[in-house]
Amino acid sequence: MASERRRTLPTVSDVARRAGTSTATVDRVLNRRSPVRESTLRQVLDAALALGYIDASQVEALRGPEPIKLALLLPRGTNPYLALVNQRARAFVERNHLNARVKSFFIDGFDPDELAHSIRKFGKGADGVIFMAIDHPTVRVAIDELVTAGKKAITLISDISSSRRHAYVGIDNFAAGRTAAMLIGRFSGHGPGQVALIAASRIYRAHLEREVGFLGLIEERFPNITVSATREGHDDRTENYQHTKKLLEGHPDIIGIYNVGGSSDGIGRALRESGRAQDITFIGHGLTSDTRAMLADGTMDAVITQDPDRLFEASVNAAMDKETRPIAMELYLAENLPQE
Repeated sequence: MASERRRTLPTVSDVARRAGTSTATVDRVLNRRSPVRESTLRQVLDAALALGYIDASQVEALRGPEPIKLALLLPRGTNPYLALVNQRARAFVERNHLNARVKSFFIDGFDPDELAHSIRKFGKGADGVIFMAIDHPTVRVAIDELVTAGKKAITLISDISSSRRHAYVGIDNFAAGRTAAMLIGRFSGHGPGQVALIAASRIYRAHLEREVGFLGLIEERFPNITVSATREGHDDRTENYQHTKKLLEGHPDIIGIYNVGGSSDGIGRALRESGRAQDITFIGHGLTSDTRAMLADGTMDAVITQDPDRLFEASVNAAMDKETRPIAMELYLAENLPQE
């Protein structure tokens, strides 16, 4: 019986015969690979619906406007949050049946020339490019070229100044830095002592704004706390581990660490190995499986994050000229962790 049912299922060839077209044309219509005449589109969809190859909702979607094609550029490396953004972005499109197609690409996140090249390269075959911006002249030029070509440039998580980008999607990073400073100052009992900052790189405006916000509030509210020089770990867990290990060895009076960027697991490893994880206030960014675990065991005290689904939904809406809501900054401690 099962084999009989399989034999009765319609095929692309059946749809082509009923519509009076080739199988290649049916493939183009059903997978929207290239434009076809309206009359041909109607013939193929009517045939596919009549045969039960697709249902009415799929017909409606295929009759609608061509999906917007978007390229998502993310820095490669060991940052778990960016891997999560990529994973959730693709799942979000499928789950919500957005009229969008997304291809993601991981590039060198600290090379402005490669980012500019990637914006040009992947922008050719896309209607818009979503990317973490590096605040650099070569990137501004690439953005302006993309916009001049009639395409959308959407900056994600980190913005760029004085460019023609269409929209920025992300939290207020200056406020995020001030929030981290307030947490460390209050959790550590107003000092005295040293606080260390670890960032990916100041070429990201997001990280620079977080650092400026952090330093400003520490100076305003917690004069007994001294901030050591910022280390750049390039969102790499090994670099973050090495920086933290050296900081802990050289500064026994450290009372807090603020990870401005990602890959907090490297910092957590150094804290645990030093035996000081429960004594040092540790604030970071990005709610992922590793930061969840560190919140639960007390290695981290708080995580500032932005929901990947909302980030990507807002990015797609911006690319489609739909209204976008501001991205809320979310703050999690061990006691209010949401379900995964």
